[in-house]
Amino acid sequence: MAIESNRLSEEVLKDFFSDIHPPFEYDEGAVIEANRCINCYDAPCTKLCPTHIDVPLFIKQISSGNIKGSARTIFLSNIMGTGCSKVCPVEKLCEGACVFNLLKEEPVPIAKLQRYSTEKALKEKWNLLIRKESTGKKVAVVGAGPAGLACAHELSLNGVDVTVFEKEEKPGGLMTYGIAAYKVTPEFCKEEVDYITAIGGIEIRTGITLGKDITLRELREKFDAVFLGIGVGKTRGLKIPGEELEGVVDAINFIYNLRTSDYSKVAVGDKVAVIGMGMTAIDAATQSKRLGAKEVTMIYRRSENEKPCTDSQLDIARLDGCHIIWLAAPKEIIGENGKVKKLVCNKMKLGDIDSSGRLSPVETGETFTLEVDMVIKATGQLPYEELIGKSSIRAREGKIVISENSETNIPGVFAGGDAVNGGKEVVNAVQDGKNGAKAILTYIGI
Repeated sequence: MAIESNRLSEEVLKDFFSDIHPPFEYDEGAVIEANRCINCYDAPCTKLCPTHIDVPLFIKQISSGNIKGSARTIFLSNIMGTGCSKVCPVEKLCEGACVFNLLKEEPVPIAKLQRYSTEKALKEKWNLLIRKESTGKKVAVVGAGPAGLACAHELSLNGVDVTVFEKEEKPGGLMTYGIAAYKVTPEFCKEEVDYITAIGGIEIRTGITLGKDITLRELREKFDAVFLGIGVGKTRGLKIPGEELEGVVDAINFIYNLRTSDYSKVAVGDKVAVIGMGMTAIDAATQSKRLGAKEVTMIYRRSENEKPCTDSQLDIARLDGCHIIWLAAPKEIIGENGKVKKLVCNKMKLGDIDSSGRLSPVETGETFTLEVDMVIKATGQLPYEELIGKSSIRAREGKIVISENSETNIPGVFAGGDAVNGGKEVVNAVQDGKNGAKAILTYIGI
């Protein structure tokens, strides 16, 4: 067993990392599907979308041939509507709420239709939203992820000049660096960011880290308000013996490496164990298999009923040949010559309901051992507690505490996204950014 790169040919890798949800091949296909929508009154799909896109309206606009109008309807609610159409867990949001599910029929493919019109807007660079005249007000946004970009766009739309500070070399946050490459390509992420900033009034300054290159105090002095969309940090540790061995990697770093390197240069083991069952765990597992790992085993301490990922996400892992072990938790990683050799796991059973609202995992006293050469930790991300602590911002368990109007305990400093909620969907971050922008507009008197 060995951790190696360049396991598969360039042609195979290109195929494995191509778009997992291809768009409509023909316009007629989109129109046919759009005509299935029955335009529900008080539409449940709209109510379940965190950004409250008027789904029946944009679908009706597609069916009538008004593609520009459809894209505009979507962007008015969600400027990252194209990206969300590719990565949203729609089966538990808009499509999960479609009334056709009650009839045991396939739901209207809302995400695919949303992608259809908005992708045309990006490619054709349609100028659908017009920025108001500059007010002279200036706002700093920290973090060029979904929350920060949505906030910046909403502010700019209303005539505010926005400077976005991003610690990475490229903007996009989670979309650019933290999601499987077969869902959104780096090229698409750039295209989406370019479309968002094309409205004008938004400057993105990359390679600038809060607390290192610039302080919150400096931002408060130079700008009329500040929005923090800093996301969350490194993966939560396993806190077991052997975690320091070579071959134990952070899922976020693993995916980051995939998003910033040539696929053939990303090393993966022969036998990989992935700890966790969220979206990041699924992405790490499936991409390990697509990089050429012979065996990939996902380990989750609860049962399938308690899994945080959706059924369709789990299906991707299963279709890629990933093995899944439920009711198991890592106990110890055994090494040889400083490298991962075995993973010892506790067999678990379900106990009482815990603080998460799910049945808690309890050790049975039994164990089993897997032969592995790579362990990927995908057990959730930790907030930037140290950074937040140094800034005097009130936090709870490392997460920024905000009021109903998205404001922190520091006047003029607002926040949203994963830094506040601990890690939800991209669409939730977009809505948080919009909420922050609206609160800032009131604060600065616009």
